[in-house]
Amino acid sequence: MEKLQKIQAELKAPKNQRNNFGKYNYRSCEDILEAVKPLLNKYNCTLTVSDEIKELGGILFVEAISIISDGENQVHVKAQAGIDPNRKGMDIAQSFGSSSSYARKYSLNGLFLIDDTKDADSTNTHGKATSKVTSKVTNDDKPWLNENTPEFTRAKAYLKGGGNLANVESKYKISKNTKDALNK
Repeated sequence: MEKLQKIQAELKAPKNQRNNFGKYNYRSCEDILEAVKPLLNKYNCTLTVSDEIKELGGILFVEAISIISDGENQVHVKAQAGIDPNRKGMDIAQSFGSSSSYARKYSLNGLFLIDDTKDADSTNTHGKATSKVTSKVTNDDKPWLNENTPEFTRAKAYLKGGGNLANVESKYKISKNTKDALNK
């Protein structure tokens, strides 16, 4: 856990990709892997990322799992992404591959506490209307950690696995009520 906390604190995964249509930068799974490799070497840890195709209620999805280990202990995070085999402009292999990359990216985000709220993937509507949820903003630019969000779920799992609340507080502003919910 201590090694994972150090990697989470030191990891900088820049947004090296550009979506010219949406006019935003984003990070890919490959960007995260490239950024984390030197830290894995520094702390003598290994990382494995794999996925499995599953079906639930007639819906296909990819479940990715990212596992970090120091040889004695390991921590894992799972993430899922739906598969649309009829996605326009993609053949079936591309559709599965796209969902695999997406699920892997978000399992890595969860493992390394990479904040999705600043990532255009979490806010881009790709031309589709959506309702927008806003969070409180203060001058220190850290987002609020709110209950019933993916970030809250990841933070709670991180703490349950022995993680340090100070690491979560370094990335988010947390109200007393949310902090109490995290510690339940």
